[in-house]
Amino acid sequence: MEKRPNIVIFNPDQYRSDFVRHLGNPAAVTPNFDSIIQTDAVSFSRAYCQNPVCTPSRCSFMSGWYPHVRGHRTMLHMMQEDEPVLLKTLKKEGYFVWWGGKNDLIPGQNSYKPYCDVMYKPSRKIQPGLHTDQSWRGPKEEDNYYSFYAGKLDTGGDEVYYDSDWANVDGAVSFIESFAENAPQENFCIYLPLTYPHPPYGVEDPWYSMIDREAIPERIPAPENWESIPSMLRGIYERQGLQHWTEDRWRELRAVYLGMCARIDHQFGMIVEALKEAGMYDNTAIFMFSDHGDFTGDYGLVEKTQNTFEECLTRVPFIIKPPSNVPIKPGIRDGLVELIDFPATVEALVGIEPAHTHFGRSLLPMIAGETDVHRDAVFCEGGRLKGERHCREMSPDVEHPSTEGLYWPRSKMQSQDSAAHTKAIMCRTERYKYVKRYDELDELYDLQTDPHERNNRIDDPEMASVLCRLKERLLDHYMETADVVPHQLDVRQIKIDS
Repeated sequence: MEKRPNIVIFNPDQYRSDFVRHLGNPAAVTPNFDSIIQTDAVSFSRAYCQNPVCTPSRCSFMSGWYPHVRGHRTMLHMMQEDEPVLLKTLKKEGYFVWWGGKNDLIPGQNSYKPYCDVMYKPSRKIQPGLHTDQSWRGPKEEDNYYSFYAGKLDTGGDEVYYDSDWANVDGAVSFIESFAENAPQENFCIYLPLTYPHPPYGVEDPWYSMIDREAIPERIPAPENWESIPSMLRGIYERQGLQHWTEDRWRELRAVYLGMCARIDHQFGMIVEALKEAGMYDNTAIFMFSDHGDFTGDYGLVEKTQNTFEECLTRVPFIIKPPSNVPIKPGIRDGLVELIDFPATVEALVGIEPAHTHFGRSLLPMIAGETDVHRDAVFCEGGRLKGERHCREMSPDVEHPSTEGLYWPRSKMQSQDSAAHTKAIMCRTERYKYVKRYDELDELYDLQTDPHERNNRIDDPEMASVLCRLKERLLDHYMETADVVPHQLDVRQIKIDS
């Protein structure tokens, strides 16, 4: 049996795919992402998350389950001890699992020990995150209060703004450097769930200044007519209060987000270089992907929602560098893929027969260049039913979210038992996107003629046959993925003690 590859999971948070240079953004500064796909990796240009917020997406891509399979639909419903998590599987398979970064995967009241050998804690003092130090917000009555815009960060004389991301990347580099000498096991898995480019939008030099503001693509403007738009979007738009921002301000916000992406690219390069220096690069599979995207000014919004599925929220960068013994045709693949294909690809590389039913499909045939067609449709879902107050993404004892909270514009909408936070699901095919909304008007877009999803054609008679096909495809999806039957069989005869 060939030696199993090491695994690196480089997982930035809230990184939209169209802010990568090789995926078409002329203002993006992502030389490490761009160069690795020239020789050693594949970039999937149409990769989609299965939920547009952190925890449900992570539960999905670590299990191969869609969020509806076992109710992982909120930030406060994480993977339980009896549920499959890729990290736990790799640990059982003999991998030394090193975890450095945010959680949003397993309950905080549970132990991390089934999932990793090391939960890294930085020894060096780190700068406060921008969620902790909110001095950048300004007075509540001004229009930056809910914008998430922090701008250029002061490093305090240090080379960088040394926050948790820098600390965890440095920790991973040190682990790679020392693994050959101190390896307790033959293979390792590094899981780096970083916080950038998740807003607040703030970054230090040189990344702040390296973005060409004039090259930034124009944002998608706010809707002129809100009647056929999900009420969640309108509610957030009205509460964030950014309607009077000039295009210069929006451009600057997007430039800072691009700077955050550039910093992530630099940190990715640090990991790659450490692997090369340690002689481990060839036998390491590297996975780089984000959990979901970000509005970054599109539709006049910042941040994200939990139950709308615009391309900027659902389409994420996804790069895979396999070990050198795996066939590969480097470059970009345009076929539709999902993040739940990530664990299936790891299983295929490692030679694991999954002990649970999941819905991912190995991407190795696409990586080898054997095909560019992987899925005929991709899915993303979120929201809740009326009365599911435990699914508001708020503590049960909180009835009204504080207006001082960064996320108040969204949490206020989610706290109301109205149609705004309704359960919804996206079915996106090569050309069309259909969104079934439980309590509100459905959505239907022709992405060929309307890539910015501004013309909801759900009631257009000319689209009736398209709508019928997409509804049938969605029904097939639910039938296929409605449940997962345990692989362990029960004994029918009850044992009677003598």
